[in-house]
Amino acid sequence: MKQLYLIRHAKSSWSSPLNDVDRPLTNRGIQDAHLVSGVVFHELPEAYLFWSSIAKRAKETAVILAQNVSYPLESIQFKAELYTFDNRKLEQIIKSCSDSCDHLIVCGHNEAITNFVNKFGDRFIDNVPTSGFVKLAFNANCWKDIADGQTLKTIFPKELK
Repeated sequence: MKQLYLIRHAKSSWSSPLNDVDRPLTNRGIQDAHLVSGVVFHELPEAYLFWSSIAKRAKETAVILAQNVSYPLESIQFKAELYTFDNRKLEQIIKSCSDSCDHLIVCGHNEAITNFVNKFGDRFIDNVPTSGFVKLAFNANCWKDIADGQTLKTIFPKELK
């Protein structure tokens, strides 16, 4: 069995004229990331891989989560290919995960995340919000074979306020 934990990066700022990849989190984004990670802690297994997009907002979200769940920051794998909004590309990346890993956390971007969970999960989600967390389980031994998963848990900031 494979389990996937998808996290959409927290709310980011559009106030500065920066390249999209360089946009930082807003104060609300930082607060929401802390809020969600406090609850996510109870959903995570003992061992897992943690991947994140290289975008500043995703990196900052990943670091907040890692700090709050006591995951070593140096073990987060920042992947350029996760800076994508395309669920097909996200699917390719996830399916490339080593089969020796049963649990994978991915911090990334919408539309890729919402479309991915709607393709692979068994519950329709209109929109995974910023700082949103979705846990999926797959009855597969290989990541390349994942299909028809179960949506086991969602945690969204507005539910915690």
